[in-house]
Amino acid sequence: MSSPPLALTLANLLLRPGHGSRRSPDRVFDRLLADAGQAGGDERFVDDFRQLLRHWSRDENLTPVGWWSAQGHVRRHLANRARVRRLLAEHPEIEREPIERPVFVVGLPRTATTLTHGVLSLSERHRCPLLWELLTPDLEPSPERRRKAVTAARLMVGGIDLFAPRYRDIHPLVAEGPEECTFALPHTVMPLSQARIPAYRAALDERDHVPDYAYLKQIYQVLQYGRTRRRWVLKSPLHTGNLDALLTVFPDATLVWTHRDPAAVVASFCSLIEHGMAITLRPVDLHGLGATWLELLSRSVRRGLAARAAFAPGALVDVPYSWLGSDPAAGAPKLYAAVGARWTDADAARLPAVAARPRGTRPHSYDLARYGLTRADVDAAFADYNALRAEADRA
Repeated sequence: MSSPPLALTLANLLLRPGHGSRRSPDRVFDRLLADAGQAGGDERFVDDFRQLLRHWSRDENLTPVGWWSAQGHVRRHLANRARVRRLLAEHPEIEREPIERPVFVVGLPRTATTLTHGVLSLSERHRCPLLWELLTPDLEPSPERRRKAVTAARLMVGGIDLFAPRYRDIHPLVAEGPEECTFALPHTVMPLSQARIPAYRAALDERDHVPDYAYLKQIYQVLQYGRTRRRWVLKSPLHTGNLDALLTVFPDATLVWTHRDPAAVVASFCSLIEHGMAITLRPVDLHGLGATWLELLSRSVRRGLAARAAFAPGALVDVPYSWLGSDPAAGAPKLYAAVGARWTDADAARLPAVAARPRGTRPHSYDLARYGLTRADVDAAFADYNALRAEADRA
């Protein structure tokens, strides 16, 4: 692996004095909890994050920046939970806000989920959450509060781009652009992209995710309250393994499941994880990374396939990679028709900006072998899914 960027090296040096605090994660957590202003009566939520920080702290390869990032993750979720609970107490009518017929873009990562989400965001009748809103969900803010929230999101994005310059080529983040529910859901596999946390991984396997999705709904109710109601268009590949919980909370949702060859998906996603993990761990075990994410991604798809039987007719749209990956101008109208939306000339005029590669980014190359994987490994892990994907490609 190449040497880390100078900025990351300097950040680790600056944060090294606080690195030893990971030996006392409960003390650190108590401080984060006090800073977040977490109210009583939410013991399960608090305890789950206490356990997460404990498990996170045990990775011996965690860098000072990695430990700082772990604390930031926990702090943000505690603070957001406290804010949402306070707003619901002050405005009980928020929970009566209808989240009607939302669209959720799901599927494996690296299957054009971001492009699909971006295309669906073009309509003025649609509402996509922006990154800064997901990082700091609140009622309509004052200009000053909005500026602070956007600035904080820009700093986060800038830090990632500075510490992992290639990350932007793979998955660019924009503070004021549409983003995925992952930033709002309290418990997903994403901490596993920053550290080796086997106990948390095992806990996720047994977790009841319905309360997590009920909280996600509250966040969107907060973001909708007092604003013009539009149809929510939401996205995260990480929903794929929890579709049963998602549909329990959002029973009238339309699911857009994007598809692509899993061999390309796994190689591309492992590359993304590698560049992100290089910020928080040293060294990064590339073959361990490959084995971990092959299992996590294939498990997610198996759970998603099992949940498909419960979908109401017309509630799921299968979108082959070719729809938008090859010819967005031809695929976008089909996508809109499939979710019951109207494609307009104004949407078509804005499409090139969404479909174009962000300025200054470079093509992304990746290879399964770098992560100790072969095409045969991936095909075996995704055998059932490949049959479905082939059927979607023919449709």
